[in-house]
Amino acid sequence: MDSVGTESRWVEVGMVEDVPRQGARVVATPRGDVAVFRTLDDAVFALDDRCPHKGGPLSQGTVHGHAVTCPLHNWVIDFKTGEACAPDEGCVTRIPVRVQDGRILLAMVA
Repeated sequence: MDSVGTESRWVEVGMVEDVPRQGARVVATPRGDVAVFRTLDDAVFALDDRCPHKGGPLSQGTVHGHAVTCPLHNWVIDFKTGEACAPDEGCVTRIPVRVQDGRILLAMVA
């Protein structure tokens, strides 16, 4: 069970090397598209592929540090929190990620 009382299962969605450094790949899931990001330091994060501002495709944004800049209106979204950086306000859903033996696994609600 996760923190909200629902059960999650881990689903393999690819290998770390499938995602370019400072880039993203889109994974289609039953809950909608998820953007899987890889940072320059090889950290992997996953967010819903919709900016909280106007729904822009975050997977097409610019990855820098541990954040992504939306390609539509330059909102910056922090990977660790899903929050828009000030002065913007909003939040995108974060998807828990595990990396095991170079494989990327996402937590999907069962």
